Amino acid sequence: MADAVEDAGSVSEPMDLVRLLLDEVVCVKLRGDRELKGRLHAYDSHCNLVLGEVEETIYVVDDEDTEEDDLKTISRKSEMLFVRGDSVVLISPFTRS
Repeated sequence: MADAVEDAGSVSEPMDLVRLLLDEVVCVKLRGDRELKGRLHAYDSHCNLVLGEVEETIYVVDDEDTEEDDLKTISRKSEMLFVRGDSVVLISPFTRS
């Protein structure tokens, strides 16, 4: 019976790492050269996420009539955002560098 009780901080499955990030600021990399930074409010087993205080960054390569490709970034902020799990590539804790 003692085996059935898990420690609140233990990690036995990959999604347990995401559980430890609840109510923390996370970085989420998405398909399509997009990144999100925001507070993780909820998630499910399909990696669907609900983020608050979100800053989205989109990376766009501008190659119009130039020899070099210029990397442009587009940023926008949202109060709350639902992220569909099939677009998520990576979830990590946000660390200031």
